[in-house]
Parts: sequence; structure tokens; C-alpha cells
Amino acid sequence: MSAVVIGTGGATLEGLGSVRAGASIELSGEALDAMRLARLEVERSLAGDCPVYGINTGFGRLAGTVIGTEQLSELQRNLILSHACGTGAMLPRDVVRAVVYLRAASLARGYSGVEPSTVQALLALLRTDLVPEVPSQGSLGASGDLAPLAHLCLPLLGEGMCSEPGGGRVPGRAALAAAGLEPVRLGAKEGLALINGTPVMTAIACFALLDAADLADAADCAAALTMEALLSTRTAFEEELIRLRPHPGALETASNIRLLTAGSEIIESHVGCPRVQDAYSIRCIPQVHGACRDALRYVKGTLEIELASVTDNPLLTGSGIHSGGNFHGEPVALAADHLALAAAEFAGISERRCERLLNPDLSGLPAFLSPEPGLNSGYMIAQYTAAALVSENKVLAHPASIDSIPVSGAQEDHVSMGTTAARQALDVVRNSRRVIATELVCAAQAHEFLDRGRRAPGTEAVWMLVRSVAPRLNGDRQFGGDITGVEELISDGAFGRLLRDLAEARR
Repeated sequence: MSAVVIGTGGATLEGLGSVRAGASIELSGEALDAMRLARLEVERSLAGDCPVYGINTGFGRLAGTVIGTEQLSELQRNLILSHACGTGAMLPRDVVRAVVYLRAASLARGYSGVEPSTVQALLALLRTDLVPEVPSQGSLGASGDLAPLAHLCLPLLGEGMCSEPGGGRVPGRAALAAAGLEPVRLGAKEGLALINGTPVMTAIACFALLDAADLADAADCAAALTMEALLSTRTAFEEELIRLRPHPGALETASNIRLLTAGSEIIESHVGCPRVQDAYSIRCIPQVHGACRDALRYVKGTLEIELASVTDNPLLTGSGIHSGGNFHGEPVALAADHLALAAAEFAGISERRCERLLNPDLSGLPAFLSPEPGLNSGYMIAQYTAAALVSENKVLAHPASIDSIPVSGAQEDHVSMGTTAARQALDVVRNSRRVIATELVCAAQAHEFLDRGRRAPGTEAVWMLVRSVAPRLNGDRQFGGDITGVEELISDGAFGRLLRDLAEARR
């Protein structure tokens, strides 16, 4: 895998995806030059007598306390040590790697004033495959992700712990030695620049977004397979109708459903039947899935801006050194909360379609899709689990961004809770993936009881993909692994590739 090279334009979703997959990270010559120039500006500011926040002062409520030149390195070290007091489970290694990428990309833009060697040391640590241990809880989302980023930087000082690929733990000093480095002696402003920003919440939110994109494609595929099994009509998906309310997501989902169900003998077999409308969980798929897709577009746009941004404080611009609020995580917090809502809705409507598949009064199929209901429970409890996850999502989708709590002697009196929002969004996406995988397994089983002709080429491809990991249920057995297998197909983007292949074949 090619290395991700950081320039002066910030990070990208594509780069983050590559880092998530294991790509190494390098700094370009342009980035090194930009950081050197910014560092010279910091050094020049120290020559004057004026207090400059974060460079020769304390922090937060202590911003008015001027620190002597001989204590500036100790000030930055103390900042890292005192702020590394997070708690909770450790962030996964791939998340931490992504956080390092985002922090390095922000610093490399040349507005923060860190020594290039400091950023290079952080990247060298990753090249040993030793990843700093970072607790998942403790960030208020302003001033950025202070506590988790402090833990991230502890190994640079020869402190803290790093994780090995196999799960072992290595002290920070030993990890530095493995990279051929001595503990870093931070200069003025460096500690603050390292920990004052939004890379933790942004990395987690980006992971949730990337996974949710796969979720959207799988949801459309599941809906189409269920539609066919329930003898639903295609009328509600006609382009002429959807264009009367032309939200982009609705147009995209309706197009996907038409593509997947085109040529279905099963659907054609009941054209003209007395039923004139399907239930909302079928008829309103374009409006619900589509609105969720549109939400993902908003989230993507917001996160792409954040990825390319400079989020610490103070910042060096052409007119001097300015203290502001670029570290505040509100844009990411609102986007992550919106993402959680969208992912929860994908699951909510999917679980309702599961109910329609499993309930013989609604489907006309054997109860719980068992060949011998009564002796066998079929997929009864699979829906229980889906329902439990949908209900859990309702709690997790409560917006974290609506909360705030004052800290630092009320100097920092409004915070974003962006990292909480991002963690919740990622949990909701994972829950929803299980729910949609459950619908796909149930819909595939429902087709085993149909005798109305051939499936559409599109739904046949979906059915075959599901059956590649989830065999027919002939009697009660442990089938949780089947659903897990379909989850893995969703995570791998298999349903998105299927849709793209169908579209290409149609062209």
C-alpha cells in the first residue's frame, strides 16, 4: 500500500481511509518547509516583552500568568502530563493511527508553530507499529480533544504506554527507543499545538461516515429483496413521481430500487391485485432512505472541511499570532449527531420490514420463516435482537451537541461534546449494520417460500451474495454467524460494488 503523503492542504477522507487500512504516513518537503517558517515566527515572538497566549503564558483561566523563558519547555511538558487524565476503554489502534494522521496534517499546514522534528517523531513511532494508548472518554470537544490528545503525545516525552499489534503493551520510553528516538524536549507552543484541536472527534466521525456509506447501499439492497418477497409494487418508486419532490437522496434510492427490481417475474406476477398501497416501510423507502442519504452528504461536506482545517490555538497568520476558537468542535458535533440520527433511521425502518417478513399475518409466509414453525422458532429472536438494537439507537441518537458544561473557572463556558457525539454515531452505525444484515438474511429466507417465477437480475445478485455466507434455514440451528457474515459483506462494501456493477451493466 502506498504511503499517505501529508502536504500543506490538510487531510482527506481518501487519505484517512488509507491510513485506516494500514498505510504509512510521510511528510512532504513542502510541509516541512511550512512548519520551519512557522516555527521561526514563534521564536521571533519570544524576543519581545509582550505576553502571547500559549507561547509564554499559562492556559485557560491561567492565560494571564506570564511564564519566564527558562521555564517554557517545562510549561509545555507539564501541559501534556497534567492533561493526560482521560478514562474509559482505549480507542482502537486504527482510530489512533487516524488521529495521528489528522493531527500531523493540521500542524503541517504551517500555522501552528511546531518543530518539524516533533511531528516526525510522532510519525516515526507509528512506523514501529507501536500505537499510543488513548482512553476514549474525557474530551469535552473544546478546547478540542485535550485529554485524549495528551495521552497520544505522552510517548513523545518517554511517558505513557503504547500497544503492540498482538495486544501487548510497551512503555512510551521503550517505544521511542524502538523508533531510534530520545524523548522530545518540547519548545514554546508545541505542547499546546499538539493537544489543542479536533482530530479525535473528527477521526471517529469519519470512520462512522465511511461505514454509514456502506450501510446506505446495503439498506437499498435489503429493501429491494424484501419488496420482492412481500409482493410489493414498484409504483411508489417511479422516477416521474419522485421528481415531483426531487430530494437527491430520494432520487438515488428510488433509482437503486428500480435497478434492483427491474425484470422481476415475482413482482409482475401480482400486477393488478386488489392491494393498491404498501405499508410505509415499503412505500416510503425513497423518502426515508433518501433523507438519510442526504444527511450523509451534509456530514461528508462538513467533515471534509474539518479534515483540511487548522484547529489549534493560537494560530500564526500573515498578520501575526491570533488567539481564537478554531478548536471548538461544534461543527463536528452537530454533524456526528446528524449522522447518528440518519444511521438510526436506516435501522428503524429495516426492523419494521423484518417484522413484515416474519409475521405470517402480514407476509402470508410461514411464521418466522421456518419450514416447520412451532417445532422451530426460525428467525423469531433475530428480530428481537434487531428490535433491541433499534431501541438502543434511540438512546444513543440523543444529540450530545445539545449539552454543555462550563470548565476552567468558567473561561471555557461552552463546549461541544463532539467526541461523545462521534463515539455515539459510530456505535449507532455498528448497531444499524447488524439490523440491516438481519433483514438481508430474513429476506433471503423469505424467497425460499416463493413460487412466482424468477427474481429480478438485481435481487438475484443480492440473494446470491447473502447466500454466499448465510445458507438456507431448514430447521433451528445457531445462525448468528450467518448474520455476522452478512455484516462483514456490508463492511467490505460488497453491496455498493453490486449496485455499481448493475448500473454499469445497464449502461
